[in-house]
Amino acid sequence: MHDEATDDGGEALDRTGLESAMASDLRALSAASEQIGRVFAGRHDLSANDFQALLRIMVADVDGEPLTVGKLGSSLGMSSAAMTYLVERMINSEHIRREPDPSDRRRVILRYDDHGMEVAREFFGPLGAVTRAALADLDDSDLATAHRVFGVLIDALRGYARDLGESPS
Repeated sequence: MHDEATDDGGEALDRTGLESAMASDLRALSAASEQIGRVFAGRHDLSANDFQALLRIMVADVDGEPLTVGKLGSSLGMSSAAMTYLVERMINSEHIRREPDPSDRRRVILRYDDHGMEVAREFFGPLGAVTRAALADLDDSDLATAHRVFGVLIDALRGYARDLGESPS
């Protein structure tokens, strides 16, 4: 548990040390999240790509930018043939569905289907409860600051992914 940002000698970290500690924390958070995702996917007979597809569809919906099959495939680094197979399999298993894009009826976007939403709730419900419990003793101002920090880091990582030629999720 990280209560205060200090070095090995207990001294408060300077700006460079804080940035380094945050980068380390971000990597640890990412690794823990990936591990939870792997366990959950295994329990629900989902491949790693299936789980990542569901997660990316959810993130895109929350961001107000629903995914097309092409954008999802680019985000996952999969060929169009592999994406067609993944999407068809996930539609048949009722995890996702296709629907016309309300802003451009010629485009098709991917959304959670009822079963996919149940699977997502089963994952994110308990995770949300654990998160709420972990944050319970923090002030609202601390949470607002952390939210701003996460937003800046997410934007930076998405920008870096674009620079690398990858489509960020």
